[in-house]
Amino acid sequence: MLAWLMSPEILAILIGLGKALVIFLVAMLSMAWGTWLERRMLGLWQDRYGPNRVGPFGLGQVLADMFKALFKEDWMPPFADKFTFILAPFLSLSMMLLGFVFIPLTPTWGIANPNVAVLLFLALGGLAVYAVMLAGWSSGNKYSLLGGVRSTAQTISYEVFMGLSLMGIVMQAGSFNLRDIVAWQGEHGPFLFWQFPAFCIWVLSALAVIHRAPFDLPEAESELVQGYHTEYASMKFAMFMLSEYLGMVMVAALTTAMFFSGWHGPFWTEQVPFLWFGLKTFLFVCAYILVRASLPRPRYDQLMSLAWKVILPISLINLLVTAALVLWNTPGMTGN
Repeated sequence: MLAWLMSPEILAILIGLGKALVIFLVAMLSMAWGTWLERRMLGLWQDRYGPNRVGPFGLGQVLADMFKALFKEDWMPPFADKFTFILAPFLSLSMMLLGFVFIPLTPTWGIANPNVAVLLFLALGGLAVYAVMLAGWSSGNKYSLLGGVRSTAQTISYEVFMGLSLMGIVMQAGSFNLRDIVAWQGEHGPFLFWQFPAFCIWVLSALAVIHRAPFDLPEAESELVQGYHTEYASMKFAMFMLSEYLGMVMVAALTTAMFFSGWHGPFWTEQVPFLWFGLKTFLFVCAYILVRASLPRPRYDQLMSLAWKVILPISLINLLVTAALVLWNTPGMTGN
């Protein structure tokens, strides 16, 4: 029995499971403590105190919020579709967690390494919209339904531009595999410089897809009470909120892999790849938080007009220019 457990195949499976457990644990912890980080950073940015009473530096505030969510009444509206109402927050959180499956943290650390990781990530983003849509519909509330409809239109629209912004990278790197894309950047430099218009489109689209301020219009409290999760309470509400923070961390990690060379750094890349990947991801999370404190929320029609009248033409032009340059530099395509 022991010899069977020590076989190379079983050891490889156990090591892979261990890595997956560590990555998911770090993702869950970053999701929880992201609430503390956001409040502290917003306080610093707006010249006021953040949470500073519970524990050192207010770190115990996360535990206090967790216990509050656990012990609040888990109320469900009598007019709600119960199965769908319960399913929606679980679907939202699980889709965000699955996104970490395809993100490589170092040359050897990652849960899965499919050759079409970029496409799988975009597919998961498309499935995540069902959670918000189902939550709005199943609540039996007009404000919730309007928030769900808004979210569906907003997410589908901006996911198109997320995909278009990444296609230029795929063409230059010649692969949908995230490790190949990071390796290309290690040789030629970050895609931030090669695909700067795509980076700008990606950042705007990512904010809209994960419903972060100022693009949190599906839950605009001044218009829709609280949007698609108006009727949610206790742990179901907490799951929606935590999935938003988890989505922010996931998008920051993917931005690091796609545009900022992943685990590559100016020095000690082979010795401390975790350090470079974690530092870049942390800086992007901080940037997403500070955007919330800096920019006002636009109207919904302005957000959708920006998508189809401004970002779409820029995305297509960037894609065409990238395709032309790739073809020009391909031996045999231009008669060279």
